[in-house]
Amino acid sequence: MSSDMSSAPAYPMARGCPFSPPAEIGRLREEEPVARVRTWDGSLPWLVTRYDDVRAILSDPRFSSDPGRDGYPVTSAGMKQQHKANPTFIAMDDPEHARHRRMITGEFSVRRTEALRPTVRRITEELLDAMEAAGGTADLVTDFALPLTSTVICELLGVPQEAHTFFQEHSNALLDVKGDPARAGRAVEELTDYLTALVAQKTAEPSDDLLGRVVERRVKTGEMTEREVASLGILLLVAGHETTANQIALGVLFLLQNPQYAAIMREGDDKAVAAACEELLRLLTVTHIGRRRVAVEDVEVNGALIRAGEGVIASGDAANRDPRQFADPDRMDIHREQNHHVAFGYGIHQCLGQPIARIELQTAYPAILKRFADLRLAVPLDEIDYRGDMVVYGVHSLPVTWGDER
Repeated sequence: MSSDMSSAPAYPMARGCPFSPPAEIGRLREEEPVARVRTWDGSLPWLVTRYDDVRAILSDPRFSSDPGRDGYPVTSAGMKQQHKANPTFIAMDDPEHARHRRMITGEFSVRRTEALRPTVRRITEELLDAMEAAGGTADLVTDFALPLTSTVICELLGVPQEAHTFFQEHSNALLDVKGDPARAGRAVEELTDYLTALVAQKTAEPSDDLLGRVVERRVKTGEMTEREVASLGILLLVAGHETTANQIALGVLFLLQNPQYAAIMREGDDKAVAAACEELLRLLTVTHIGRRRVAVEDVEVNGALIRAGEGVIASGDAANRDPRQFADPDRMDIHREQNHHVAFGYGIHQCLGQPIARIELQTAYPAILKRFADLRLAVPLDEIDYRGDMVVYGVHSLPVTWGDER
């Protein structure tokens, strides 16, 4: 392990290849799997890049998820401000984390999420109808991926449809790693005000949606405050549409560049489509900034001593390309027998909404490729603008076209 802190490499967020982690990440995984890196604020956390080490850290209570602890490697000044003003259970450790998570776990049961599949299909087809009616070109991000995922999460939570644009604008402010902290602070404040008012309305007028049920079962019993439910709503809104929307758009771009896999999505049965979606989750891993932790006591990881108070970045995209776990890891293989990727994290903080994300992916990819069999990029590949500057990787826009015009 390098002991020369002055020469520590900066953490490489923006990808060199649009579909793969930076080459430097792969080099570190092979040569220095637990390495010091320098982040945006000059701090020097440890970057962990091997699959087994990443899973070990994410399941070890000696690594805290609390951004308020000294040494925690926050992604930006804006995110630091957000965590301070708007704490949620993903930024808590057990037992507090478990208490908060248990309050909504039932909302994401297999039975309840599977019941959403017809709703996802309906919204998907409505958006594709609108794209088709508008003509032979579209921006797949703004015309399909974002409205699909935001509409689904808003319907799930019980948020009015007219608020979608408001949430998208404020999500962008929170997820811009190079953005103005003051802008991010205003976004947190305005989101909190909106959700607090909505929760208060649901307290007065019960509704059969996620927020309404949480109010009925938790707020009225004194287990949660309206402010805590509002904070939960912000978490679910931002996390519930940004990650999946970018996975959809980036996945479509990948499939357009690899038509043999697009054919599987278009023509395959449910099992093949599900396997292809898992491979896209593994290969693309849009949470490219890694899962952040801070050691609460001295811990040895793969020969490196991480001392209490030192930050850790567990690199999921590097872990998902680790050849020790995945044979031929840079190739899409829908016949991979064991695809235990960490795209949704691992351990107690594994993504609660992953069943819904899977339903959206399994619905969106086949639907758009079947509807527009000749779907193609409307601009050269090298003109695509990638989200290396955002907490969630993907594309800022994806101009596509179909039909006879070339």
